[in-house]
Amino acid sequence: MLISTRSRYGLKIMYELALKYGEQPVFLKDIAGAYGISEKYLSKLVIPLRGAGLVSSFRGAHGGYALARDPRAVTLREIVQVLEGTIAPATGHPRGPARAAADHPTESVWDSLEKTVNETMEKVTLDSLVQAGRSSAPNYQI
Repeated sequence: MLISTRSRYGLKIMYELALKYGEQPVFLKDIAGAYGISEKYLSKLVIPLRGAGLVSSFRGAHGGYALARDPRAVTLREIVQVLEGTIAPATGHPRGPARAAADHPTESVWDSLEKTVNETMEKVTLDSLVQAGRSSAPNYQI
């Protein structure tokens, strides 16, 4: 399983929106500049995120993008699924009725791996990423 730049950059967008949750909307050009990513590419990523109800867009001078839901309620799994589709460690992994005909002892390895990946990604929320980022930032207070 390979997580593409689509999901990696999409998560960066979502992380930046989570940092500013409850504040002014964020411009994509600011996120693009912070990470050295094309604004045009990021604009293509926000379309499915907005369609899935994860991002809200605002027009005008004070426009931009914001999280549509609380960062505690948005998981890594949800973001990756919106941007990648089904998260499966093996291509052509049998599902549903066709699975019975294709059952093989090795299939349980892929089932287990898929379950573990999905459970791990479900535990990671945008809020947990923001908290981890804040705790790893240097503290210059005296």
